[in-house]
Amino acid sequence: MRVLIADDHAVFRRGLRETLTEAFSKVTFGEARTAQETLEHVRRQGWDVVILDISMPGKSGLDILDDLKRLRPKLPILLLSMHPEQQFARRALKAGAAGYLTKDGVPEELNVAIKKIVVGGRYVSATLAEKLAVDLRDGADLPLHELLSDREFQVLRMIASGKTVKEIGEELSLSVKTVSTYRARILEKTGMKTNAELIRYALQSQLVD
Repeated sequence: MRVLIADDHAVFRRGLRETLTEAFSKVTFGEARTAQETLEHVRRQGWDVVILDISMPGKSGLDILDDLKRLRPKLPILLLSMHPEQQFARRALKAGAAGYLTKDGVPEELNVAIKKIVVGGRYVSATLAEKLAVDLRDGADLPLHELLSDREFQVLRMIASGKTVKEIGEELSLSVKTVSTYRARILEKTGMKTNAELIRYALQSQLVD
């Protein structure tokens, strides 16, 4: 089994390697520290599974998920996050991730998740599965950020991290006018009025590091 581990922390990457080596008899690893390195590895080589951290330098794992799926539509991707499942899991699964796991669930759930997604299944924790089932049964209202498109969600996180409209435009290769349009849509959909309100919401909802 060929596993690409994409995480910017060397100690965590080593821990994942050790956990998987103990669980699987034949496994080889590749490592990536940034989103760009991850894309290059996937572009150049074939992998059986990618373990992808959401929080990486530059573009996040969530931001490059679409790019990875375009490159390798059938590649199983397991997203790891320090954030609670309810903040990102729905969006990650909708974007094509095969599974979602919080870092405090590693290593206990990692082997189970890998075994499931590598044969074409999808993995969420029992806790999240129950939460999703309850939400569907009760018709629970989704969090405000679930109303946003992927690009709007990306811009929201960048605003909340303190970046200006100009900086966001440069990083996403968008004009200032386009970024401002996304910001206006975010405000309209969430019912908020200012960047300060957006930042407060993102921090309270643990959408940024």
